[in-house]
Amino acid sequence: MRIGIQASYSGGFHQTAAEIRELESAGLDLATVAEVYTFDAVSQLGYLAAVTDRVELMSGIFPIYSRTPALTAMTAAGLDFVSDGRFTLGLGASGPQVIEGWHGVPYDAPLQRTREVVEICRQVWRRERLVHEGPKYTVPLPAEQGTGLGKPLKLINTPVRDRIPVMLAALGPKNVELAAEIAEAWEPIFFMPERAGSVWGDSLAAGKARRDPALGDLQIVVGVPVAIGDDVEPMLDLVRPQLALYIGGMGARGRNFYNDLARRYGYEDEARTIQDLYLDGKKDEAAAVVPEELVRAVSLVGPESHVAERVAAFREAGVTTLVLQPLDDSPESRLRTVETMKRLAG
Repeated sequence: MRIGIQASYSGGFHQTAAEIRELESAGLDLATVAEVYTFDAVSQLGYLAAVTDRVELMSGIFPIYSRTPALTAMTAAGLDFVSDGRFTLGLGASGPQVIEGWHGVPYDAPLQRTREVVEICRQVWRRERLVHEGPKYTVPLPAEQGTGLGKPLKLINTPVRDRIPVMLAALGPKNVELAAEIAEAWEPIFFMPERAGSVWGDSLAAGKARRDPALGDLQIVVGVPVAIGDDVEPMLDLVRPQLALYIGGMGARGRNFYNDLARRYGYEDEARTIQDLYLDGKKDEAAAVVPEELVRAVSLVGPESHVAERVAAFREAGVTTLVLQPLDDSPESRLRTVETMKRLAG
């Protein structure tokens, strides 16, 4: 299993980048940069490309709605160039709160848009003249929708690779099926090894049945809170607010993908209560309701022997990369965590 880390997007990126360079020397395999409604991820990924030598870089994730497909392809090709072929394009639909509330564009047809964005990106990377006609994107733009002067173009520069790896963040059955069909990697969230098969197994099998063998085996990239030691048990409480935020607050009633996931894991009553409390402004009470079993299952918190057992469970469930979210906020601890996790995952 590979070991990655998520770069902080809350500020102080120069310090974060310096730390990732140090972690690279300790064996870190991957660094991901999120793009939400803070500084853009491209600037930070380009900076990381300049100060690192070996670590793989990944967008985690670019929303499919915030850039045109061609710009997404150009951006990925540029990041792959400045990193000497170390970039993976992480894409996802995000959700209506961000897409409509921040970007101001309609959140529609995420499955179809994702498929077409990936198709267009791969066409651009092969330096074909871009011609695409789909339900959501038509390039060049038809004359009746524009000036009539558009013509098929191809990327001027030659990319480092004509097939940049694509990772799709997906949770719902059809989204996961699509990821298993067309992407090199799949990123779920709040991955519970013991129940992942019952929740996503059919979707993964259906997608893999249509998968192009040239894509290789589907890689599974999972973010996981981590704290290793004999006295880290209290840090489990740091996981609860994040779970409550997503299960309770990331979306409206009836339109919250993370709440749906908790229900599919078997926590239907708890998911309903968490959402009711969170949307009523009772965030602490919502966090307290998050099931202990779920908190422990999606985390790597405890003595090294326990963490080793949990790493084995993630591996058995098919996970190929663990992206660490260290709960200890000291650089020294994060360095020790990466070193330990490299040993346990080796």
